[in-house]
Amino acid sequence: MSIIIDYIPLILKGMLLTIEVALLSLLIAMLLGIIGALAKLSKSRIAHSVAGIYTTLIRGIPDLVLMTIIFFGGQILVNNIGDKLGLEYIDVSPFIAGVLTIGFIFGAYMTETFRGGILAVPRGEIEAGIAFGMTPVQVFLRITLPAMIRHALPGFGNNWLVLTKTVSLVSVIGLQDMLYNASQAGGTTRKPFTFFCVVAILFLIITGVSNVGLRWLDKRYSVGVRKT
Repeated sequence: MSIIIDYIPLILKGMLLTIEVALLSLLIAMLLGIIGALAKLSKSRIAHSVAGIYTTLIRGIPDLVLMTIIFFGGQILVNNIGDKLGLEYIDVSPFIAGVLTIGFIFGAYMTETFRGGILAVPRGEIEAGIAFGMTPVQVFLRITLPAMIRHALPGFGNNWLVLTKTVSLVSVIGLQDMLYNASQAGGTTRKPFTFFCVVAILFLIITGVSNVGLRWLDKRYSVGVRKT
């Protein structure tokens, strides 16, 4: 027990980094998800095709493979460009690479989640906004977006919970997150099982807090909606 207490500050520091990466990745994923959903629902064949290729490729390749390809491939690409420009060696930050990669991956899942939410909005509400003289942007911001959130929340919540666990993959590229620090502590003390159990409990706490927040959002956006 005393061994765990000695390493708790290190693991909690990694936990904060894990949450930080997860939240920043979520913001990127939401932005890409909205753009991807609108592209898939647009009348433009090019936009629809690009969004379709993006979601198909991302969902068809394992997350760990994408993480290593983007991190190491990006490192090589950046330095090749740097060589041509006469720049010195550039070390890509694992934190930035991790956030961008996870955000890029879950942007594909959010695309389908938001697309389903938008399609669930009654067409009559959108047509009413148009009849009142609203622009397409106003219709989306004032009618479509608020209405689709309630329909997208179940899928959004599932994506968020999976994303928080996917963040543990950033330890592969050297980012000192919760799993990385626990692995180091387990290797030093020769008690990896003990520290991985601690990590499992901390992930369960994150999941529990997330579920409370998601339930609050569901109640917030279900006000005035009749339950069937």
